[in-house]
Amino acid sequence: MSLLKEFKAFAVKGNVVDLAVGIIIGAAFGKIVSSFVGDIIMPPLGLLIGGINFTDLAVTLRPAEGASPAVVLAYGKFIQTVVDFIIVAFAIFIGVKAINRLKREEARAPSLPPVPTKEEVLLGEIRDILKEQNGKPAPAVSVQPPVV
Repeated sequence: MSLLKEFKAFAVKGNVVDLAVGIIIGAAFGKIVSSFVGDIIMPPLGLLIGGINFTDLAVTLRPAEGASPAVVLAYGKFIQTVVDFIIVAFAIFIGVKAINRLKREEARAPSLPPVPTKEEVLLGEIRDILKEQNGKPAPAVSVQPPVV
């Protein structure tokens, strides 16, 4: 198999396509969470602590001199990124917890006994007839039609 055919077979497998879709959706979700934190969570939080905008929090290590820019330690942006991470991690935790709960409920659900096929019913009848002809009583096996 040529390298191109092998790559094509690999690239169109379901897992690779699912992974690509997951990464794209994850990136979009990250932007939504960043906007949620930066535009909705942080402004009221800043008001509660005295009108501070977290993204503006910084310490100037060396002021700007001539053409060289100032060296700034922007710890406010770091705080906002940490809050972003906590919200994303919590959202993922809730999603995984819900999926695990659904899987547990599915595993607990009682499964119906398998419905015998027409061939199985017919073979059971033939077995019973042959046992009767040989003088042995047939075992008591009841085949019930499926409940709909």
